[in-house]
Amino acid sequence: EDRDTLRAQLPEVLAWAEGAVDLAQRLHTGLPAEYAHFGETPAAMMSLVGPGGAMELYDGTLRVREADGRIAVDGFEDQRYRELIGEAVKPWTYMKFPYRRALGPDTGWYRVGPLARLQNCDVIPTPRAEARRQAFAAAHGGRPVHAVLATHWARMIELLHGVEVIAALLDDPAILGGPLQATGGRQRSGVGIIEAPRGTLIHEYEVGDNDLVTACNLIVSTTHNNQAMNEAVRSVALRYLDGQSITEPLLNHLEVAIRAYDPCLSCATHALGQMPLSVTLRRADGKVIDHVLRSSTGETQRGGSPHPMERPQ
Repeated sequence: EDRDTLRAQLPEVLAWAEGAVDLAQRLHTGLPAEYAHFGETPAAMMSLVGPGGAMELYDGTLRVREADGRIAVDGFEDQRYRELIGEAVKPWTYMKFPYRRALGPDTGWYRVGPLARLQNCDVIPTPRAEARRQAFAAAHGGRPVHAVLATHWARMIELLHGVEVIAALLDDPAILGGPLQATGGRQRSGVGIIEAPRGTLIHEYEVGDNDLVTACNLIVSTTHNNQAMNEAVRSVALRYLDGQSITEPLLNHLEVAIRAYDPCLSCATHALGQMPLSVTLRRADGKVIDHVLRSSTGETQRGGSPHPMERPQ
C-alpha cells in the first residue's frame, strides 16, 4: 500500500525535479556574467565512482580528477583511504585540512560534493539525469567547471537522478521480500565511505572486545571542502572588497559563496550553536580596519572585537 502511494506520486515529483534542473540551467546560461566565474576556484575533485566510472553514492572506489580534467587517482579502495588522504591541523581553527598525501597540505587540497561528483563520473546510470549531465558538460564546452554556483545546477541534476532511482526501487520486488541483513565475520576495525548530499563522507571505527568504540576518525564533507571554501572566500574578496570597509554586498557575496557548499560546521568541528558570519578586515601588519558580525537571525553589527580564534595569518 505504501509503495503504491509513493508510486502514484512519482510523475509529479519527477516533473518537479525536471523543472528544478530547467531553472538552474536557465539561470546559469541566461546570466553568465553573474554565474560563470563567481567564486571560481580551480581544484581537484574527489568522489566515489562505480564500475565504468558511473556515479555511485553508496559503494564503489575513490577517484580524484585534477582541476584540468585529467584523472589522477582511480579505483582507490576505501579501506586504504589513509594512504591517499592526510589531515593537517592549524592553530586558528577547529576544522582540519584534508589533502592528498602525494602533493602535501599546501597544494593537495580538493573539492567534494555535487559539482565534483557530476564531473568526476563518466556517466549517470539513469537516463534523464545522464542527459542533463551531458547538457551541463556541453554548456561549458566540455571543460571542467569550478565556479561555485554551478554546484546548485549539479545538485538539481542529482535530485533528478535520485527520483529516477526511487522509481526503480519501487518496482524492485526485493524491497517487499522481508528483512535484509548483511552477514560476515566480526571485525575489530572498519572503514565506510558514502556520498552524502554535501559530498564524500568517511567514517572509520575500531572496537574492543566489549564492542565499545575505542577509536574513530570522521572526515565529513565540510571538512573535505575546508580549503575550497577558503579559496572561494578569497576569490569573492578579490572581486568585491575595496580594501577599506566591509560592505553589505560583500557580506552577501561571501555568504552566497560559502553556502554553495552547504557547510555543516557542527559536523566538521563538533561545536554547538549557530553559524554567525564574522568578517574581519586587517592591514598587512595585522591591525583591524573593520569588523562585522552577522548573526544567525540576519542582524548585522559593526565594530567590536573579532573572535578570539581570528588571528592574522
